[in-house]
Amino acid sequence: MSSFFRAPKDLSVQKQMMKKQQKSAREIKEEKVAAIVEKVGRAKSLTFTDYHGLAAVQIAKLRAKIKEAGGEFLVEKNTLFSRALQDTKYKIPASPARFAESRQAGRLNTKLTGPTAAILAYEDEISPIREIAASYKELGFPTFKFGFLEKNLLDATQLEKLSKLPPKDQLRAQFVGSLAYPIYGFVNILSANIRNLVSVLDQASKLTG
Repeated sequence: MSSFFRAPKDLSVQKQMMKKQQKSAREIKEEKVAAIVEKVGRAKSLTFTDYHGLAAVQIAKLRAKIKEAGGEFLVEKNTLFSRALQDTKYKIPASPARFAESRQAGRLNTKLTGPTAAILAYEDEISPIREIAASYKELGFPTFKFGFLEKNLLDATQLEKLSKLPPKDQLRAQFVGSLAYPIYGFVNILSANIRNLVSVLDQASKLTG
């Protein structure tokens, strides 16, 4: 009988412990979201990829390459990514009609579903994106979902175009080399790369309306 009368008290203690555990889990979630927001705030570009198909060893190798390129390969729950984006400069437009053409063509999917990795570029905006494209060319993974550059929403095709722009070091080398030639030589080199970047951003502006 005595154990019967102690049961309600024991149950109450268990409920209190469960509440503490739930609160702790909520706090952990909030801390993770805050960490993502802080990282995204420092990023010069943000790219979401589907890394399904990559083995653990391949992910580790890709993560190291992206880190060397001045970026970060971040894996978190999609719900945390979605929650964090609400508090950053990168916004997913609410109107789906504006993206109908890109979505139908399979170039844009702003729904964070399945295995998702965020590629954050802290130094050069494009170098980490270039590493993703190189991995896809070699292994077939990961694939671009969507991304942001200068707050512009980019689809998979635009991210692929960005990945083909030459690195800053190469541009500097081209500049130095052009000094031995008439000035129009450098102008042509620079103009070609600017046209590529402007083309990507122009398409992005049309997407975002």
